Amino acid sequence: MSKIKTIALCACLSLSGCGGQKKPPPVLPSPVAEVPVSVPVKRPPPLSPTKRAIVNVAKAEWDYFGQQRIVYQGNEESIPHVGFWEDDDSHVFRVNMYWSAVGMPGLDGNDCKQPWSAAFISYVMQRAGVPSFQFPPARAHWVYLKHFVRDNGMPGQGFVPHGIREYRAQPGDLICATREHYGAPMLRGPADASFLDNNKLHCDIVVTREGSTLEVIGGNVRNSVSKSVLTLDGSGYLQPIKRRPWFVVVENRL
Repeated sequence: MSKIKTIALCACLSLSGCGGQKKPPPVLPSPVAEVPVSVPVKRPPPLSPTKRAIVNVAKAEWDYFGQQRIVYQGNEESIPHVGFWEDDDSHVFRVNMYWSAVGMPGLDGNDCKQPWSAAFISYVMQRAGVPSFQFPPARAHWVYLKHFVRDNGMPGQGFVPHGIREYRAQPGDLICATREHYGAPMLRGPADASFLDNNKLHCDIVVTREGSTLEVIGGNVRNSVSKSVLTLDGSGYLQPIKRRPWFVVVENRL
């Protein structure tokens, strides 16, 4: 083979080596899609029939009075929506129904100096079918609250009082505030029930709990049946405020 042919052949072999079939690229594994981890949401247990009835009756009365709302932010109070009032001609008789539930049919919405918030609570409990041995109807909140404190620990007790840092309020429960200038009475056990005698109090029915917000409905609140919107503390407990110094949560076990 001549020297020229030898060089040409080497060149051809060299070119065919660079331009020939290449090594196939490695097969990489397909990326694995990340499966989102679902975090279970802890939901409150469903309301018992009795609790549901209490909440529904309270909401119906609030609807009837025009859905007045009161919002408490710290020590500030606002009324973004005003409803009907106790002495409106259209609602005078409704307040009479509340008074009749506690054996005082001679009073109605025109008796504006007579606080009817306890009569309202008693009416709601009666309409919801709560027996009187569990919730004794009363014209003053201290009467039925004393009953709960005195019987605390008894078997079958339907309403159990707790300090506001001992129990987180739930729909169907009651929350109570003092209206006395000297503060709330100490309720450490049944022996302290007498401390409630003739205390001026106010109680509302818890109807909704959502996150850090608690909604309660009560009578004789700014002259109407009102829904109050409260902010719970960082641990989910009721916190006293200047206009409503809450001191007890009454757990509903019915």
